[in-house]
Amino acid sequence: MNTTELFSLQGRVALVTGGSRGIGRMIAKGLLCQGARVYITARKAAVCDATAQELSAFGTCISMPLDISNKEGIAQLVQQLGEKEKHLDILVNNAGAAWGAPFDEFPEAGWDKVVDLNMKTPFFLTQALAPMLRQAAKHHMAKVINIASIDGISVNPWETYSYAASKAGVIHLTKRMSLELIKDGICVNAIAPGAFASEMNREARDHGDATAQTIPARRIGKDEDMAAAAIYLSSNASDYVVGHTLVVDGGVTLARG
Repeated sequence: MNTTELFSLQGRVALVTGGSRGIGRMIAKGLLCQGARVYITARKAAVCDATAQELSAFGTCISMPLDISNKEGIAQLVQQLGEKEKHLDILVNNAGAAWGAPFDEFPEAGWDKVVDLNMKTPFFLTQALAPMLRQAAKHHMAKVINIASIDGISVNPWETYSYAASKAGVIHLTKRMSLELIKDGICVNAIAPGAFASEMNREARDHGDATAQTIPARRIGKDEDMAAAAIYLSSNASDYVVGHTLVVDGGVTLARG
């Protein structure tokens, strides 16, 4: 197999949650450029539809706007996808939320919203889509990518308690899920992004030059950096990589110690 075939996603079907903006959009575009047919989902229909239309310049991108923060939304997504596809080659669990507040004031709502979407949804969505992933695995390894964060590995300077805890949970959940699903030919791995410009990371988005000075690589992440990581973990090139969290952060985690 040549290197082009190793990284090709030609003819594969992918679902990227939270795919309308930020890291999800970067990943969706990368998968499209490698030949995948990509479904994106997000809570805001207008934004999801607009992004799918923009990304259709790079391949087949279909908008599937839904709120997947609860099991009802997950069930709707699985039903709609099942009506269009018989199998799913790639699932990217990217949808997420953050919340910051001082320790003495941190609300239960800020805990439940973040932990449910960041950690609970990836598990139950993968569970619900397992039959479609197993169907794809009859032909080649199916792939699940959970989007974690470097804040689940090392401590950031902000009081984002539920976010950090949920992302640490995603990293360990990835290990546990991977050992079970590899039996069915499904590889589960994760990506831990550092500073990428997005709605969730406004420091990187609005103060990129200043943020870059805190990064050993002296720049924030580019769209291509995230796309490349996702393409690798989605393709045949990573078939022997199981339960790993790929850190894409320009060295921040190491510098934090």
